Amino acid sequence: MNDGELVGVQKTLSPVLRAKTLDNRLPDPILGDDHAEQAMRRLDPDYDNRAFGTSQLGLVAVVRAKAHDDWARSFLADHPDAAVLHLGCGLDARVYRTDPPATVDWYDLDYPAVIELRRQCLPPREHHTLIGSSVTDLTWLERLPRGRPVLVIAEGLVPYLTEPDLRRLLTSVVDAFPTGQIQLDTVPVWAWRTSKWDPTLRRYGTRFRCGFNDPATLADWHPRLRYVDEAPMYDAPVLLAKAPARTRRMYRLLNLVPGMKRSTRIVRFRF
Repeated sequence: MNDGELVGVQKTLSPVLRAKTLDNRLPDPILGDDHAEQAMRRLDPDYDNRAFGTSQLGLVAVVRAKAHDDWARSFLADHPDAAVLHLGCGLDARVYRTDPPATVDWYDLDYPAVIELRRQCLPPREHHTLIGSSVTDLTWLERLPRGRPVLVIAEGLVPYLTEPDLRRLLTSVVDAFPTGQIQLDTVPVWAWRTSKWDPTLRRYGTRFRCGFNDPATLADWHPRLRYVDEAPMYDAPVLLAKAPARTRRMYRLLNLVPGMKRSTRIVRFRF
């Protein structure tokens, strides 16, 4: 299987994986994902021979991944008996990067076609379960152990869900577990409403389906849910310190455009 057999939003895993691969080539990588190159070569052997194949403009996706990694490590350090649910996992190697102890049970969930691709591109691991399912089919919750802390990571997923589906997902997770942390990223309303014209999304045959100008308000959906904080992305210090000079200049310019600096919000909640 290759990415030619994926459809719609499933295809967005390719540019994100390429960004992590190119980051790993930097003298001092932001993420340092050794598994990315292996998976990218399996997915697209000639990716770096194409136009813009080695462009580092995708490093913001790497910054987003690092923010989620750092939060995950912190949560697991405090909750070594947790269950981790990585929603819309794509070909991300977070379970290998964070390397949780054997007391943690990790679940990677994505469409069946993506999970089959993971099996081909990434090695198996103990206490690591792959679930092939749509995120919105909440029957997968029945496969998770209850009565223990849960860490839910939804990176690059939320904008592709409708608001009712997102609300049902978040409230169902909070109802199912005694305590936990939910990490996600959102786009503002303007990005959602204009996504039908976004050239990148159109190339992959998809669009955004929800947006929030103040994602902290998602905590209002459940009385046990509370907003914790936000991590920087387009203006992240690590991006402006480690990216190649040309890429740094581009993002400094983009951050001057109204609304661009916070066009993606990386936020976490606890309950």
